[in-house]
Amino acid sequence: MASGTNRRTRRELLKMAPLAAAGLLASSSSRSWLALNGQRLSDSVSGLLFRSGHLAPTYADRDVTPFDRYPLNSYLADDPGVDLEAWRLKVSGLVRHEAEYTLDAIKALPKVEQNTKHVCVEGWDVIGNYGGVRAADFLDHVGADPAARFLEVECADDYYESLDMASVRHPQSLFCYEMYGRALAREHGAPLRLVMPVKIGYKQAKYIVSVRVTNVLTARQGYWEDQGYSWHGGL
Repeated sequence: MASGTNRRTRRELLKMAPLAAAGLLASSSSRSWLALNGQRLSDSVSGLLFRSGHLAPTYADRDVTPFDRYPLNSYLADDPGVDLEAWRLKVSGLVRHEAEYTLDAIKALPKVEQNTKHVCVEGWDVIGNYGGVRAADFLDHVGADPAARFLEVECADDYYESLDMASVRHPQSLFCYEMYGRALAREHGAPLRLVMPVKIGYKQAKYIVSVRVTNVLTARQGYWEDQGYSWHGGL
């Protein structure tokens, strides 16, 4: 398995070499085209190399970053003012049970706790303690099409994200409603956020209000991705 992966990696790097060389000589408009297509190629390679059964490292409780040292990094504000009592998660798309789900309904599913690393694109990382339901378990609960390719996410602060379904169904990907044994704090994405240790931080949307299971992405593929960041965002 490893040798096949290495061969594929080398093959893809060889494909990218002429593209990179051409970029040195290209005009400004051509460089933009090359950058866009280079990013798409990079995302494709990341998707091909992703292993759904490969787990991210987990850590002992003694290694967890103290809660008061866990950085805040929000899109607009640390607290977009979600009405926690009225909050519902809207589920739509390729699912058997389109509905709006309460937090209690989500908490009724088997709970998972894990100590995993959160890696930010800005260069910092922390080890956090998280609790919630496996995203795969929730998707199965709502009858998501097992062949669906993507999950689109909308947030209370107007942030938005989309993800490949293989990463969403990874066993360590959570719809997280607890941190450090307590209900998710407002500044950390209450009442529900994504925790995905196989993804870079900006893929792990906070203040989630809706998810859509789909095979076709809309033009809005992610707040940062629409500004040129990697779509796959894998680690």
